[in-house]
Amino acid sequence: MTLYAESSAVLAWLLGEPRAADVRACLASADTIIASDLTLVECDRVLIRAAALGELSEAEAAGRRADLNAAAAHWTVLRVGAEVVDRARQRFPVEPVRTLDALHIASALAAKAAVADVVVLSLDDHVRVNVRALGFDLRPADADLLRDPTAGMTSS
Repeated sequence: MTLYAESSAVLAWLLGEPRAADVRACLASADTIIASDLTLVECDRVLIRAAALGELSEAEAAGRRADLNAAAAHWTVLRVGAEVVDRARQRFPVEPVRTLDALHIASALAAKAAVADVVVLSLDDHVRVNVRALGFDLRPADADLLRDPTAGMTSS
């Protein structure tokens, strides 16, 4: 299985959140893992922020960053290039879509253009509803949308 690893899932693993075991199992079962530059940047920024706010010690943040770097060394990392940016600037099936989510969805589409059977690993409701509408399989498969992804958002 080829897996596109989106930030929400990778962060759940790194931070030991409730779905961390599910994410770890999905990552372990993948033959190939694809991630965006965005995934690595978002994860690093969350770890830096957590250390700055005292939610993690500097040593804990450094250890988790080392875990991320060790894992990512075996991943295919997609650059956020013109193709991804151009697609992210267009509409998606379920709007509104936040900017970083649009970049992840566009990156997953770029991955799918190169490898037909890409499965998306995400815990983000906005990403999940859109990639499902675009024909992707999702992991964890049982992470049903818990809320309306458009609740509380206004169109503009």
